[in-house]
Amino acid sequence: MYTNCIRPYERAPHLLIGTPARLVGQRKKIAEHMDSGVSDAMLICSRDGLRFKRWQEAFIRPETDFESWTDRNTYPAWGMLQTSPEEISLYWCEHNGYPSLRLRRGTIRTDGFVSVHAGCRVGEALTRPITFTGAGLTVNYTTSAAGSIRFELCAPDGAPIPGLTLKDSEILFGNEIEHTVSWQGKTDLQRHADKPLRLRIRLQDADLYSLRFS
Repeated sequence: MYTNCIRPYERAPHLLIGTPARLVGQRKKIAEHMDSGVSDAMLICSRDGLRFKRWQEAFIRPETDFESWTDRNTYPAWGMLQTSPEEISLYWCEHNGYPSLRLRRGTIRTDGFVSVHAGCRVGEALTRPITFTGAGLTVNYTTSAAGSIRFELCAPDGAPIPGLTLKDSEILFGNEIEHTVSWQGKTDLQRHADKPLRLRIRLQDADLYSLRFS
């Protein structure tokens, strides 16, 4: 891996995001090319700059043209830009060693680096104990027309808090960058602030990209 391109994420500066280039040196796709090796870009993340989570899947794959399937291609440039409320732009170099060498722009949805995902079968996630400040839970999510997400606040032992259970949660569906979750039509969680709690998330055919208390 090369050129880790680590930088704070502007919407959550306590998170450090990196997009290292990965060179798979023993592979050769274009037989007539002089050197071996093919490349893509990966995703890494850290909260302290010392310990990093690395996803094994490629974050950026090479294009369909043969110039992208030779060594040292798909190398990310440092930095990212919020180019609309719904979109973040990233940049990478392509066609290394060719006259057509270029910088390409790609986009992801805001906060859309990774997600908690469930397919047609219902999935569930339970956070470790957290504390928060603020009055509402804001989420960035997408579902299919038939999909849904529900939320539940729990005590540290996992017991649901009355009035904030999965049954009380709105059945959330759609595609929104920012949505404040409600339980029985209410969104105010301020009386639970600064107390250790856990959040249970139940999803079906849905992706949850980010959450914050605000």
